[in-house]
Amino acid sequence: MNQPSNPLAGTGLSPALLAEAPHRLLFFVGAVNVLLAMSWWLLWLLDARFGLIGLPSGTPFGGWMHAFIMQYQLLPPFMFGFLLTTFPRWMGVPDLSRWHYLPVGLGLLGGQVSVVGGMLLGQPAMVHIGVMMSLAGWAYGLVQLLRALLAERRAGKGPTWHAWSCFAALAVGLLGLALMALHLHGAGPWAVSVSIKLGTFGLLLPVYITVAHRMFPFFAGNVVPGYRAWRPMVLVGGMWALLFVHLVLELAHANAWLWPVDAVLALGSGYVLWRWWPRGKAPGILWVLFAGFAWLPIGFALYAAQSAIYASGGEYVLGRGPAHALYIGFFGSLLVAMVTRVTQGHSGRPMAMPAAGWFAFAALQLVTLIRVAAEAAPDSYVWQVVAAAGWLMAFLPWVLRSLSIYLHPRADGRPG
Repeated sequence: MNQPSNPLAGTGLSPALLAEAPHRLLFFVGAVNVLLAMSWWLLWLLDARFGLIGLPSGTPFGGWMHAFIMQYQLLPPFMFGFLLTTFPRWMGVPDLSRWHYLPVGLGLLGGQVSVVGGMLLGQPAMVHIGVMMSLAGWAYGLVQLLRALLAERRAGKGPTWHAWSCFAALAVGLLGLALMALHLHGAGPWAVSVSIKLGTFGLLLPVYITVAHRMFPFFAGNVVPGYRAWRPMVLVGGMWALLFVHLVLELAHANAWLWPVDAVLALGSGYVLWRWWPRGKAPGILWVLFAGFAWLPIGFALYAAQSAIYASGGEYVLGRGPAHALYIGFFGSLLVAMVTRVTQGHSGRPMAMPAAGWFAFAALQLVTLIRVAAEAAPDSYVWQVVAAAGWLMAFLPWVLRSLSIYLHPRADGRPG
């Protein structure tokens, strides 16, 4: 009896579909990275606390690489997937072709696989190669976004300031990647330190806040009767200014002076959330956007409290707690909320939060609390292990569901 030449025949699965749209490929890459990055970090933490594994030494410091991977290799594929899809639509220019985004996905996936593989195997050369692959994929993606921006200008439209804000943040991210490459090729610890801080305050926060500013009121206005969208562009400019001041103060080690800036960021983002908050009945897939955004004022309130305590002669009792309120609470929660929304819409499925999405979102709230509280625990590493394992358990069903969707045709039969 003849066997089918395609082992996936009859399953509906088609890897070729990944090339059909930017979000398919890059969300697929990001979803793989969600599990890959934290699996390695969990192993590193277990080894650091219990010595169970015996990971090879001689590679870059694990804590630095964890921050780098999360900021420059885990979240960026999702950002590129969204922006390479929406830039042309925001600006009314032709969609990008597959050769505009395939190299981006391959570079970002290969980069993380090589970095994580190098860390696990104790091969610094693999880490170096992985960073350079990420750098190449990132630069290629930035060029494609610039093409859309320049096409808008040639057409006499715009400028679309939300797009320029995201582009500027990704350009800062390219600088951060280059600094990590410099560190791995001989520059001192200052390069990786600056890279990590740029990743938080020059890359991720500007992209997340800019996208939220453009999309969240728009989403709410579509489903909440009587909702009045409020999104003055001065908010985006003020965000950039305050984040720049915070970044400069951190780089100058003027931590005692961070609290006034961070207090303004906390109060300002809290006010924005209050203005955006739907007053009427809304679906769960909308509520998770605003619930996730609530971690932004909380995170900056913790930053402000940390700085104020330090300024009064106290110690950094909160440690990396404020950062993880942003990393897991804000970035992680909105990753689930926003990617689920885009995935549902672009796969022809109902605009509703699936069970896997609810589980991931709810579990991440607990993981955030555990990781923030771990800074004050007597045995911090144990609770960091719990948080890392919690991240994997939270994301596993959501990732598996998402990967299946990206490998299947749209449910409504439409292309894309």
